[in-house]
Amino acid sequence: MIIYRDILSGDEIISDTSKIIDAGNGLWEIDGRMVKKGAENFVLDGANPSAEGEDADDGDEGGDNQPILDLADQFRLQKLEGGMSKKSYQAELKKYMKGLTEKLKERGTPEEDIKKFQSEAPAAAKKILGNWDNYDIYQGESMSEGSMYVLVDFREDGMTPYVTVWKWGLEEYKV
Repeated sequence: MIIYRDILSGDEIISDTSKIIDAGNGLWEIDGRMVKKGAENFVLDGANPSAEGEDADDGDEGGDNQPILDLADQFRLQKLEGGMSKKSYQAELKKYMKGLTEKLKERGTPEEDIKKFQSEAPAAAKKILGNWDNYDIYQGESMSEGSMYVLVDFREDGMTPYVTVWKWGLEEYKV
């Protein structure tokens, strides 16, 4: 299995166990699933939940058992509650692009790859900003300043969540 980490923070973001789609202009999209996590309600064979005061629908106590994005759960992505304004994201994106360019140079990335990243970034940013109101925003576990924002939207079916990440900002390592 290959895990992809944010090269600026070191946080694990995605893995190759999910289908990775090259969305063009240096962006990857990864389909996820909404899963329920929390208060599991197990019923033993022969038990009568209604006689014991346990209805099958009562597994949602205390806000547990809420649907969450499987990728957020697997990689401990932290949701930015309340989101972020488009203007704030633009400012953060400028800092991210600068930090990422410096990190790529520091790591010895070939100059032609850095130029490709820099040429693709404006179109990718335009695509993201054009869809800004639809995104939920996550960051890696450390929530490190200047690290990658993981953007979550839903496919046209309204049921399939997917994340958008900058492929240039990821490094792979095998597990």
